[in-house]
Amino acid sequence: MAEIINLRQARKNKARAEKEARAERNRVSFGRTKAEKTLTKAEQDLAKSRLEGHKRDPDETP
Repeated sequence: MAEIINLRQARKNKARAEKEARAERNRVSFGRTKAEKTLTKAEQDLAKSRLEGHKRDPDETP
């Protein structure tokens, strides 16, 4: 036989799980030191500049 569930409780449990997942994402992104944030930003800038350096200009194609 199927398990009987209370839909109100199921909705509340789902909302709690979503809230906890959002909190976990925020802890990862906002719970870092300034040095970690600076390092991440520098790594992203370096990767972006390397990618831009490999692009070809449309004027140079024969």
